[in-house]
Amino acid sequence: MATEVRIDKWLWAARLYKTRPIATEACKKGRICQNGNTLKPSRMIKAGDIIDIRKPPVTWSFKVLKPIENRVGAKLVLEVLENVTPANQLELYEMSRLAAINGRARGTGRPTKKDRRNLDDFSSEGSSPIVLTDDSGLDDDFDFVVDDD
Repeated sequence: MATEVRIDKWLWAARLYKTRPIATEACKKGRICQNGNTLKPSRMIKAGDIIDIRKPPVTWSFKVLKPIENRVGAKLVLEVLENVTPANQLELYEMSRLAAINGRARGTGRPTKKDRRNLDDFSSEGSSPIVLTDDSGLDDDFDFVVDDD
């Protein structure tokens, strides 16, 4: 096992990014930091380093437990890294996740098919067509029924 490994390889191997080119691109865009300094994809990291990953709106922090080059299974990720993200960032993540559950923002475009079906189901549940009868003998100029109670 290597004592040092490239950051882009480790990010991919630790399953923080789906592919290595995506991890490399994140490094090039300045989203991967260590001690406030952005890291290039070729930067070597070792056990004990703390890596910050900016995935807006949250900045995740991970401690490197094992520098690995080969991708591991999802169950083994906890042996490779430790999540040391501050509590305020976790709260921010939870708030953004809950906000996304509430639905689309106003003005984001037409409803999807699923949205349309939900609206149709909501509007048809428990509602029956309103039938107005004119038993009052009034002219047909009115759009409402007058009760003679």
